Amino acid sequence: MGINEPQHNPGQTVRALVQQTHQGPKDLTLTTDRPCPTPGPGEYLVRVVAAGVNFADVMQTHGTYDGGPQAPYVAGFEAAGEIVAAGPGIETPLPVGTHIVGTGSGAFAQYMLMPAAGVLPVPAGWSDAQALGLVLNWATALAALKPLGEIKTGEVVLVYAAAGGVGQAAVRLARHYGARVIATASPAKHATVRALGADEVLDSTRPDLAAEILRLTGGVDLVLESVGQATFETSLSVTTPVTGRIVVFGAASGHATLTTRDLIFRHRVQIKGLHISALAVAAPGLYQSLLVELESLIAEGVYAPGAPQVHALAEGPEVLRQLETGRTSGKHALDPWR
Repeated sequence: MGINEPQHNPGQTVRALVQQTHQGPKDLTLTTDRPCPTPGPGEYLVRVVAAGVNFADVMQTHGTYDGGPQAPYVAGFEAAGEIVAAGPGIETPLPVGTHIVGTGSGAFAQYMLMPAAGVLPVPAGWSDAQALGLVLNWATALAALKPLGEIKTGEVVLVYAAAGGVGQAAVRLARHYGARVIATASPAKHATVRALGADEVLDSTRPDLAAEILRLTGGVDLVLESVGQATFETSLSVTTPVTGRIVVFGAASGHATLTTRDLIFRHRVQIKGLHISALAVAAPGLYQSLLVELESLIAEGVYAPGAPQVHALAEGPEVLRQLETGRTSGKHALDPWR
């Protein structure tokens, strides 16, 4: 804990970004009088050092994230920081003072609550900010590629939005597992994606996207679909019939419609849905295996410390606006003490 950072005192108030309405990031406001939360059973109280910014945060500001909080609420759900208290019922609690990364409620604040079952210690030698994405972006990419996507060496993988947090992780992991990677990103981000190891980088808005992917590949074995309505028909048309898989984990452009007629007569492909938080609840054993594999990837040097762009808490609304309009690249984070 830094010299100028206040110690936690029960009953104190904290700085936080509160979403006042469901009218988007413009109604995300900085407040200084939110009560500090109290950990319940199975929860840690965490002093947030860095809070991750994700597209789901944007969707929540519009009220379009299924199961998301109702306004007004303290925004954010991913963070890394220091355990300052633990609620009852944690089977093997980590010591107070341990730095962890995980998800929970109200991450865009100086203090938040995290379910103990889903956290990991910040890797040795890493800053808290460098660990952001470990149990969210990288876990999502790994789940989409391996247990759901069943990736095999030599297969062709299509990764949309490859310059984003999950996209960058997916490109690196797919290459690690021996796949040929076709990625999409806006032209200004192509160099970034190529540097990650993508074999081809395309503009997802080009009108002949499907034809170009088929020309390059002859058919895709696995699609990581995070865009939704704008790209879903392309995903269906480029996936190899019968054996090809599409893992859907986002809908940044809106939800797409799929019928049984499509699957029987037009696009005979395997489609799987992924929500990493729901996976953690529904299949905790599978989720824990993902975390174990991520720790192995760190030990092997495949997963290196992140390099998020860290902003002051008050800049959160603008960061979300830029994310919403596709003007960001890589991981972004907020520092609630700035």
